[in-house]
Amino acid sequence: MRKGKWASIALLFTLLLFGIAVVWNQRIVTAAAHSTQRQDKKGDHPLYTADGKLALPKNYRQWVFLSSGFGMNYSNSGGSHPMFTNVYVSPSAYQGFRSNGKWPNGSQFVVEIYSPAQGSINKSGYFQDQMKGLDIEVKDSSQKNEWSYYNFNPGDKTAEALGGGACNSCHSEHAAVEHTFVQFYPTLLSFAQEKHLLKPGVAIR
Repeated sequence: MRKGKWASIALLFTLLLFGIAVVWNQRIVTAAAHSTQRQDKKGDHPLYTADGKLALPKNYRQWVFLSSGFGMNYSNSGGSHPMFTNVYVSPSAYQGFRSNGKWPNGSQFVVEIYSPAQGSINKSGYFQDQMKGLDIEVKDSSQKNEWSYYNFNPGDKTAEALGGGACNSCHSEHAAVEHTFVQFYPTLLSFAQEKHLLKPGVAIR
């Protein structure tokens, strides 16, 4: 009888330990999931250093791709330095725009800039070669200007907001929706036209 009693106690104790281990493991998994969500949110919204600089989003190439262009870079005003550009927008911004027709606070747009090189199989095509830098546009009402603009050189991890207001005034005057050039983003232009979001007078080609 004693052996049977102690065996039962040992079995109950083992089951108790197993149950504790399962619950503890589940808590660890849940905490890790919450941590990942917080990290994802941080990667999607603008982050600033203590001195007010914008941090380069680490995972922006996993964001929503809007468009690619050639010769759309600002330094190509004379037509002598055309560059390739790739435009990405943060997923929460894209979803918010598609849901409400307005860019939500915290929206970020990344424009990569690459030099062209010739050398395709057909001998006459061009491909994206060396990265020359990138520009970021941010909508953030907590900053001095609701829409701010940043230039990153290759290798930069942070950048200061551009002063002078030239970027702000250009985007305000020529952008199709708020401060964004939706007229050049095929993935959003039809949506903006359908919802009547385009600013009057903006040229659409």
